[in-house]
Formats: sequence, structure tokens, C-alpha cells
Amino acid sequence: MNIPTATYRLQFRNGMTFGGATALIPYLKRLGISHLYASPVFTATPGSTHGYDVTDANELDPALGGREGFDRMVSALKAAGMGLILDIVPNHMAASLDNAWWRDVIARGEKSAYAHHFDIDWSQRLTLPFLGDDFDTVLENGELSVQADPVTGQPALVYYDNFYPLVAGSWQGEAHAILGLRDKAQLAALHDRQPWRLMSWRDAPNSLSYRRFFEITGLVGVRVEDETVFADTHALILELVRSGAVDGLRIDHIDGLADPQGYLTRLRQHVGPDCYLTVEKILGKGEQLPGDWPVSGTTGYEFIAALSDVLVDDANIDRLRDAWHAQLGRTVDMRSELRAAKLLMVDRNFNGEFTALLSLALAMGRREAPALPESAVRQALRELLIAFPVYRTYGTAQGLPAADAALLHKMMDNIQRGPHAVDPQALDFLAAVLAGRVAESVASEATRFRTRFQQLTGPLMAKSVEDTLFFRQNMDLALNEVGAEPLPRTFSLARFHAEMKTRLAQQPDALSATSTHDTKRGEDARARLYTLTEAPEYWAECVARWRQMNQANVVQLDDGPAPRPAVAWMIYQALAGVWPVDLQADDAAGLQALEERFVTFVEKALREAKQRTDWIETNDAYEQAVLDYARHLLSPNNRAFLQDFVTSLQPFIRAGLVNSLTQTVIKLTAPGVPDIYQGSEALNFSLVDPDNRLMPDYAELEQLLMAEEQADPHSQESWSSGQLKQFFIYRLLHLRQQMPRLFRRGDYLPLTVSGEQSDNLIAFARVENQQALIVLAPRLLFGALDGSLAGASIVLPPQLANRQYRDILSGEAIFLTNSVTLRSVGGFTFAVLVSA
Repeated sequence: MNIPTATYRLQFRNGMTFGGATALIPYLKRLGISHLYASPVFTATPGSTHGYDVTDANELDPALGGREGFDRMVSALKAAGMGLILDIVPNHMAASLDNAWWRDVIARGEKSAYAHHFDIDWSQRLTLPFLGDDFDTVLENGELSVQADPVTGQPALVYYDNFYPLVAGSWQGEAHAILGLRDKAQLAALHDRQPWRLMSWRDAPNSLSYRRFFEITGLVGVRVEDETVFADTHALILELVRSGAVDGLRIDHIDGLADPQGYLTRLRQHVGPDCYLTVEKILGKGEQLPGDWPVSGTTGYEFIAALSDVLVDDANIDRLRDAWHAQLGRTVDMRSELRAAKLLMVDRNFNGEFTALLSLALAMGRREAPALPESAVRQALRELLIAFPVYRTYGTAQGLPAADAALLHKMMDNIQRGPHAVDPQALDFLAAVLAGRVAESVASEATRFRTRFQQLTGPLMAKSVEDTLFFRQNMDLALNEVGAEPLPRTFSLARFHAEMKTRLAQQPDALSATSTHDTKRGEDARARLYTLTEAPEYWAECVARWRQMNQANVVQLDDGPAPRPAVAWMIYQALAGVWPVDLQADDAAGLQALEERFVTFVEKALREAKQRTDWIETNDAYEQAVLDYARHLLSPNNRAFLQDFVTSLQPFIRAGLVNSLTQTVIKLTAPGVPDIYQGSEALNFSLVDPDNRLMPDYAELEQLLMAEEQADPHSQESWSSGQLKQFFIYRLLHLRQQMPRLFRRGDYLPLTVSGEQSDNLIAFARVENQQALIVLAPRLLFGALDGSLAGASIVLPPQLANRQYRDILSGEAIFLTNSVTLRSVGGFTFAVLVSA
């Protein structure tokens, strides 16, 4: 199999085209990248900023350069000895009139050749939730008419710029006779004769006839489990793999599919054994990928979570939590908060999906368990969804795998032992349906219920945790990351080492990520914010002082102050994370540039929290007050605060830069394939999307790399520009290319650190036959940034002792006997020693 030594994730669109990527290949080659890892490049809705809203899976987007531009890029990659990995989207397509298949379904209804390509419930009319209000109101306002479709010339029901094709035969007489129709009664009758119905976007959470991606009604689920649909949606993908143009595929949202294992098996059969496959999959605590999936691993969110064990100060995190509770004026019970977020999702945001699932259960219950009250089944289903601890199980028509059956049993036990116990018979009934223990007469319905249940638990978990809870509870934003555990836990090097041993055993060829297009903040912002756990009282004092300095800009609204203390804590922390290293209080242009990005983030954070405003019902007065507060913080006229903020932030900045290098060194040497997200080879202080999807300044990055030999660890400029980080990456990626077996299969050996500074160092080794690598990196240095860590010593096991080594970072050669200290490798805080 073609396993990368390092990937580079490039976000196409937002200015990046195939031509732009081609021009970057020499830079990526020099950096040490083996494979370009491309975001979706198939034709998407016009103006798409991400490409996941595919309208034609069998066309390379003309907006990016089309097939010719793509082929030139591939040729340049091959000439450079590099490969290509494509991000593909089998779960959904755009529910857009720009999608010819979707348009055909609207025009022909269930008679369309594509009617069953999409996951549509044809027991009702196809819902089109794209009106600004309900149909009757839109009709009464005169916003609907019949006009000729500018593409086909056929009659269409027009709503602003949207032309919904009318089904042939749904009107009398010649087609031209109804053009220009605005009579409300006739329009209503014509609308009623369509196999689809227009509705308000606000009603989508409650009534939708098709499976959507998460809460996005503009993305319709695809029935890729069907062999014909698979063939139709993968024709170009398979051609590109078979021709050798594409070396690997990243599967987006694998948990959305009806049968992930079945899909992956089919895909593997078509792409062959050498194609590198990874899946976007969030693993819960202790969860591993199913062993029968024919993939190399995940895209690496669990690796981000593992790094927090290295960089979080577990000895002090409770003091940060206490300071946060003092700010809130109450003690937060995270289990209760998680439950509240899940309840909101089940009862409101996914009410339609829940209701459809309940209807399936009740239909089976009337035959299998007629004595069960509807209310009991409803409550049991609700609690089962809320209690689900992972994204999903992987049951099929044959029932649940043994591990998933055991998980279900444990969940049922937890529900009945907890404060929200339900009717045991109702819970047993649902468990029997999920496990496939039902009569043959309802087996097909049970399979459908199981599939729908499994396709709901993932979005429910993601929207509850990542996009609600993590925007409400902000003790330390660094911990509110995709794939992170929502409940409090301990952090330890022992746990990290155990995770890496498991990673080597379970998925040594998985991607190791530190930033992605979906992470909540850039890796260097996260590295900086980890340091709050090292100085909780200092941080709390800063926030209290800053709040006082800006108190006059807090607005008193009918429902309370804006912002409340909890939101202010979040705002100051987010600002601390994103603050450019060298930005000064008197830099008006720099402050303005930051404000534009930061205000967009704050608005999104407020809406995702879903407390005083959200995406469905915006609270304009509240939002405006908080956004004005954020703008005031960055106003050049707010000089006293800005000077205080910049000065107070310096120790966090310095410690964060150390953390940045530590997580970089670990990513490049621990088990897994390091993935460099665009621009993250230098410093990445981005905020959540869309900020993290902007194109980096590649001219500046190339200039930094040209001068990599000048990366002086004793130069503040080398640290603050990101050059030192880029230098580390450059050196270690080339080492990975020289010693691929060591990094892919080498044993992972935790090394014991002793001495008075033992807590401030992580040490491990990789060993493969006679090849050996020793990694030493600092941690928890907020209070000891000037220390050399010379007091820490590492005893070397026999296979590492009495050997000659070379430090990849400093170039120094050294002979090690039975121990190593940082003083013995030149006194530089970091060391990556490779056996000579």
C-alpha cells in the first residue's frame, strides 16, 4: 500500500485553484511532504467555499481549473515524486437546483431516474424547505409566480432567483399559457399538484422528507449503499484512482452512511489494495475503529485529544475550574450540561428525525408489543439517544456486532440505574429492535429503524457537544475541540504513552492531525490556551481586571447584561488565543484586521451556544451589544486596556510557542502519518471556520523556508515568525523519508524522566531493528521559561544505550552511555536524536 510519510492538507476554493496548487508543489516537495491532501475538488454549488456541497460528483470543478488544470497538477506531482489524496463526500450532495440529479427529481418526482439516489421518504411529497416564511404567507405576499426556466425554457414556480420545475402534465393547455401566472388560488392549486411542496426553512427541523447532513437542509443524504448509486457517484473517483492520478481517498463523514463497513468493503474492492484510505471518524473514550474496516485509520481527531495529556497541567486544572466557577457565580455540572444540550437537539433541532424514528418504533410496537403505551416508547427512545456515549453503532440487517451489543446493554443498565429511568419493557423493546431480536414479519422495519437510529446518533452527538456544549462551557477553550471528551477527566503522560502504544497497534498509518478545516481553533492558538491550566489565578486576575476596565461597555438588556461574565470569560480567552505574537497596542491597522475576523467568530460563538440567541431565532439586540463590546476591546481608543492586555499576555505567548514546538515534534515522531494543515507549518492562530479556511500567505512561507538554515532557536524572531516551527518540520519530514520503517513500524518506548524537573519533560523512543530515535521535548514551562531543564535525566534501556547519535535539530553528534540529559545534547530544550 502507498502509505504517505507526510500529508499536506490544501483547501481548494477561497482563491486556491489547481493552478495555484501546482505552483506550490516545489515548496511542498522541499518542505518534505510526500502527498498533497486535497479538499473536495468536484463541482459544487456556485461560490462554494468548501466543496462539500457537491452538485456533480463526476466533474472536476471548472471553477478550480477543470480536468485540464487537474491533470497538469497531477503531472507536476508525479514529476516531483509526490502523491495525491482526495477528500470525497459519499454521504450527501447539494439539495440545489444547480444539481442536475436533484433538479430532475423535482421535475419528475418519483419517476425520476434519480428518485432513489437520494435518501427520500416517498410516502409523502418531497419537501423543499427554502422559503423565508411559510407557503401561505409567501403566496399572500405575492412572492411566487410561474415563469419560464432560463435553463430549460419550461414552466417553473419561481421564488426570487429559484426556478422550481413544474412536473409535466400538472397544468392544462399549452405551457406558455401559464407563464406569468400570479393568481394566488391558481398558484396554490398548481403547487398542490406537484410531487414536492415548498416550505419555510424554519420548519425543516420538524418536517422533512429527506435525510439531511446534520442540520443543513441544503445537503441531502445519498443512498450510496445502493450498488447503482455507488457506481453513479463514484465513476470519476474510481477512474482517477485506477489511472494512478490519485493515490488515496479520505472518506468524509463515514458515520452518516447506512452501512459504513459495507461501503468501505465495496470501495476497497474497486480501488484495489494499494489505495490509501482514511475515514473522518470521531472516536469516543476507549473506542477503536471496527477491525473489519479495510482502511488505514482515521483523519486524526483523537490524536489532537491525546496531545492535551502532554500539555495540560493536571495538578492545576481544578484551580482553573474553580476560578471559572467563581466567574459564573455557580458550580457547573458538566453531565447535566451535556444532557441539556442533547435534550435541546432531540426536542428541537432534530425533532423531525426523532419523530420519524418514533413512528417506526410505534408501528412495530403495535404488532410486537401492543401493550406498550406510546408515551413509554417515546421516553425510552429519547433517553436512549441522550445516553449514547459514542457517535454510533454499526449494526446491519443481521443485527449488532458483539461489541455494539455489549455497549447497548451497558447503556440500558446506566439508564435504569440513573435518575431518568424509563419503562423497562419499552427499553427492552427498543433494544430488541436494535439487536435484531424481532419476528420475521417486522425484520425489514427493524433494519430500517436501526439504520435511521445509527444515522441520527452521530449528528446528535456532534451538534450537542461540538456545536453547543463547547460554545457554552468555556473553562479552557483549548479543551473544546473536535474529538475531545466533554466530561472532566484527568490528564497525564502515562495516558498519552498508552494512547500512542494503542495507536501503533491499531492504526499506525492513520493521519495525525493538529489542525483541520473543522477544528475550533488553529493548533498554535490551542497550544497557547493550554497554558491557562498552568497559571489559573493569574489568568483569573487578568480577566477580572479587564472586565472592570471595560465595564462601561456592558449593556443592560431586559434579559440581563450583555455580555454576561461567562461570555466575557470566553471572549477574553478567544482573543488571547488568536492574538498575533507581535501585535502591539498602537497598531491600528493590525487591530482592524483582527477585529474583522474576531467579531465574526464571536457572532458564531453566541449563536452556537443557543442560549440568548441562535441560528433559528436571532436576538439582534443581544448580539449587537456583545459584538459592540468585542469591537470596543480592539478599538485603538481603548489604549489602556490594550496595553494591559498585550503586557499580561506575554508569558502565555512565550509558553504557548514552546507548546507549539512540543506538539509539532511529537506529531512528527509519534505513531501515525503527520498531516500539516495549510499554513500550519508556521504559526496558525486561526479561529473556527470560515477563518480557518482562508488561504495562507505562501510567498511568506516560501521565503521562510528558503532561509531555514538561519532558524536560530535563540532568536526571538525565529520563534515569533514561525520559522523555527517550520524548520523543525523541514528537518523531521526529511528524516521520515529517509527512515520510513522506523516511523511506521518502530516500537514506541516511553522513557522515564527523573530529577527535580521531571514533570517538565516528555521523553520517548522509536526503535526498529538497529534504527533508534530518542525524542525529548519540554512541557508545562509557564513558570520556568528560562530554565534549561538540565535537572531532568532519562535512563536509557539497553537497546538505546552506548550508541552514537546525531541531534536532527542542532546537528550535534553525541555518544550516549546509559542516560541522557538536555545538557548532554547541547543545552537546547528540544532534542531529536537518531542513531548514527
